[in-house]
Amino acid sequence: MNETKPLKEFLQERKESSIATIAQYIEDHIAENWQSLFENNRDKLMQAYNEAGDRAYGTYLHLLFLSVHKELNKAGLRAEPRLPGDFGISREWGNMEDRQRWMWSTIFSMNEEPLGTLVTIVFHDHTQFRVPRQPEIIALLETHKEDVVEALSFRSVDFKQAREFKIEYEEYVQNQHNKG
Repeated sequence: MNETKPLKEFLQERKESSIATIAQYIEDHIAENWQSLFENNRDKLMQAYNEAGDRAYGTYLHLLFLSVHKELNKAGLRAEPRLPGDFGISREWGNMEDRQRWMWSTIFSMNEEPLGTLVTIVFHDHTQFRVPRQPEIIALLETHKEDVVEALSFRSVDFKQAREFKIEYEEYVQNQHNKG
């Protein structure tokens, strides 16, 4: 985590707690840590991948955002749901070696005022356990699900055409049931 400055100090120096400033702090954290965290935890992550498959990416993201949550808390901020976001409403697309999943969380102030939404883009591989590129963060002013989906659909045709994970999964289960 941005070892030189805690989030609270980072925000005070910039004299604002905007969603864009918070996103910049988190992007800096990701840039500094995404690869080393993967390498330093390779054995644990590979074990998780061998036991649970793609769920190991959730373990990786938990580790990546653990210190971010601590910094948010110290700064009087809260992410709902926890970063990187709600897997059930996330969307995914791409080829098997270079997939991307977009998830999001709303950031709330100490007074429970929504400041905006942070979207986490996670690049991953479905043929092996690999994070091919650094995760990215998008800051949005929108805070309601429908507004976030509309803003992201405007940004990305792929996002607009992808379905929520829970809908995709329900269709998969139904197709498996129909085959059997």
